[in-house]
Formats: sequence, C-alpha cells, structure tokens
Amino acid sequence: MKCDLLIGGADVAAEAGKTYSRTDPVTGAVATEAAAASVADALKAVAAAQAAFAEWSVQGPEARRKVLTTAADIMDARAGEFVDAMVEETGATAIWAGFNVHLAAGMLREAGAMTTQVGGEVIPANKPGTLAMAVAKPRGVCLGIAPWNAPVILGTRAVATALACGNTVILKSSELCPRVHRLIGECLTEAGLPKGAINVISNAPEDAAEIVKALIEAPEVRHVNFTGSTGVGRIIGRLAGENLKPALLELGGKAPFVVLEDADLEGAVNAAIFGSFMNQGQICMSTERIIVVEAVADAFIEKLAAKAATLPYGNPREKVVLGSLVSEGAAEKMDALIADATGKGAKLVAGGTRDGAIHSATLLDGVTPDMRIYTEESFGPVKSIIRVKDAEEAIAVANDTEYGLSSAVFSQDITKALDAANKIRSGICHINGPTVSDEPQMPFGGVQASGYGRFGGKAGIAEFTDLRWITIENPKQHYPF
Repeated sequence: MKCDLLIGGADVAAEAGKTYSRTDPVTGAVATEAAAASVADALKAVAAAQAAFAEWSVQGPEARRKVLTTAADIMDARAGEFVDAMVEETGATAIWAGFNVHLAAGMLREAGAMTTQVGGEVIPANKPGTLAMAVAKPRGVCLGIAPWNAPVILGTRAVATALACGNTVILKSSELCPRVHRLIGECLTEAGLPKGAINVISNAPEDAAEIVKALIEAPEVRHVNFTGSTGVGRIIGRLAGENLKPALLELGGKAPFVVLEDADLEGAVNAAIFGSFMNQGQICMSTERIIVVEAVADAFIEKLAAKAATLPYGNPREKVVLGSLVSEGAAEKMDALIADATGKGAKLVAGGTRDGAIHSATLLDGVTPDMRIYTEESFGPVKSIIRVKDAEEAIAVANDTEYGLSSAVFSQDITKALDAANKIRSGICHINGPTVSDEPQMPFGGVQASGYGRFGGKAGIAEFTDLRWITIENPKQHYPF
C-alpha cells in the first residue's frame, strides 16, 4: 500500500518521488511503500505547522474538544484499517492492535476533556491594586517522535495533548510503521483540524538522524517529545538541550515484578504472564525481571512455567497469544540472551524455541548479575527469574538497574507492599497488578535512564504549555525615581 507525507492537510510525495519499503516481518512481503522525506520536506511540514498555529492556538476549548472527540469517533470507525496496518507492518496480533485503537481513541477523548483544564491561577501580588496571574499558553509547533511497538497509542499520545493545549504538531513516524502513524494524521485532519495543524513525516531508515536533527533545530519547533530507546533518547535530549528546547522523553525499561512471601501466587502468576508476554514483551513497561522471595520461589515458578508453556505463538493472523517480533534480528537477539544465560548457569524452564521472527514465551530461572539478560532490556518474550532471600534483597535487586519506568509488587500485606513500592525507584509502581498498564488520565513516565517528563492528564498540560506571568497594574503607581 502506498503512503504519502501529510503536509498542510494534503497528500504530498517526497522530494524527487523517493520512497522506501516496509516489509511484513512474518511473510517478507512489502507491507507499505512509504514516502521517504528529505530535509526540505521536513522543513515544509514545519512551515505548515507554523502557519496553522495562528488559527488553532486561538480556538476556544469547545472547538478544540469537538475536533479531538470527533477524531476519536473516526479512529474507532477506522479500527479495521489500523488493525490491518499494524499486523502487516509490525507483526502484532489483532488483539494488541485492537487494544491500541481503543486506548488511543480514549486518549483523544481525554485530551478533549482537558481543553477546559488549560488554565492557570491568580497569585497574590505585593503591589497594591495589582492582579497577577500565572497563565498556561501553547508553546507553538511541537514535534512528536513515535515508535512502532504500540504505534496507535504512542503516535496518538505524541500529539493529542499538544493539540488540546493549542499547539500545532509534526508527527515523525516510525520507519517500521509509517502507514499506522499516517492513519492518525488522517483521523485528525478528517475531524476538522485546520490545514497544517497536524503533519506526518515518514522517512527512510538511513535518513532518520538527518531528518530528526533538522526538525529539532528548526527555529519554529518549540518542544520535542520522543518515545523510544534510551540510546536514541540521549541523542534527542542532547539536540534539544543544545537548541534550548524542552524535551519530554519516555525511554527504555527493565521493569521489576516483585513477589513477596505472602503474595497471592495465582494472582501473581496471571499478572506476570500478562506483563511479560503481551505484544511479545515489546512494550516499554514489559515485565523484564521476575524477582521472587525464596520461600515461595519453587511453587511460584512451577505455576508460572506451566502457564507460559501453554501460550500459543505463531503467525499473528491466527489465534495466538504471541505473534511476531518486529524483525528476525530481534528474534535472534533472544537466542543470544538465552545462550548467554544458560551458558552461565541459568535454567530454561519454559520456551526457548523460535521460527524466524516468531519466538515462544521463555523463562530463565536462576539469573545472576553476570548474565546479559540481568541488565539488558530484552524487549522480547525472554524473561529472567531472580531468586532473593527476603523483601529487603528484592528491593535492592529491583533498584539494581539504570532504568526506572514501571514496576510491580505482589503482597497481601499492603503496608509491606506500599513500603516496597515507595523504595523502588520508578515512575510507576502497581501493587498486586501487572507492570503493563496505561490510562489516558494518568501521569506516565519514568526516572533515571527511562527518561523524564510525563504524558497524561494535567501532567501533560504542564509539558505542552509555557507558564506566563501576566499582571494588570495601576498606571499611576509610585516609583522610587
């Protein structure tokens, strides 16, 4: 399927008609023939967004809300197109793709609801007769850079709150799912956004660094948000900082799932399975380290391994729980992690098989710090089990990472669980729930190498607005000279 750039509300071919092909990771067939933007194309999108800002930024909350909620309805109506595109471009299952559309539409509706929350406050002033206000104002043109793993959710998140706050946006799509991200732009354009208020740029993989650099350095771009790997996030953060532009970064994770001795083991098994293997473990919040207290380790691991072994995996077009990884290279990394861990003493208790880009649900028991999987983000369906003696050691192991996005603690003693949650360094912690969870109104983001800033709800408003101090004063006030 052909996929053009979306610039100024119109379909635009890339300069010189350049395109690139995204192939289906399961079949190897071409899934999408996408426009491969040049720097000149990217700057045209910036100009279109800047031109649209004057109109969109002065729209009242009712007008913005109407566009966003209408876009949500359109997205729901076009769910089948999103699902087909996700399955073909990323190897996702239809269940995961459908959930993406459901949550993304909810994000648009939540952003619409937030339009009346873009406010400020009156602050007492020292000058008599002065009205002093802190007022949230749109920043201008915002750049959103979205990944492939939850493309409808994360592509929508990159633009929804920014638009609700009165900004105009450029969505730099992932090279691995240009059609999915283009569909988001189409929904918003069809909903009545002014031409140029959203622009979607796709690019060939080899041009990504140049395109991103040009977009961040463009004077009109006033804010950057990026969801992706920590390595690339460091580059984005540095470029934004060098250009004195704020950045919101949601990066990698190594989420710990802590099972204490008094945990409900059935509940913990169910949550660990979901958090570990939803979307083949290709979620920033995916459970990466299952940390279990020795007193219940044998019983818990036996139940966990038995359930993992029952999960069907295969072509995502069939009735499976685990579909394809995004590429065969990603699946080969799973083999390397397993070989390294088992070579150093870990025990394979479930899975370990692969067919091309498709990999089974895999568990490694007895993982230690000298193994790659202890520190590396697997971003796949290979998970480590780490045994500890008590809650104190569990917390220490949970914090033995550079990351800090999501986490979970299972215990029926809520005081003990809350104590652990407060001591684990992460932006998100769920007690007796999975590490994978998202709701449009919640503050979402991490600490340490998992990034900084927050998407969602009122926290998102703070990211996508400038807070201005405005006063109304007595023109005849006294001055000392």
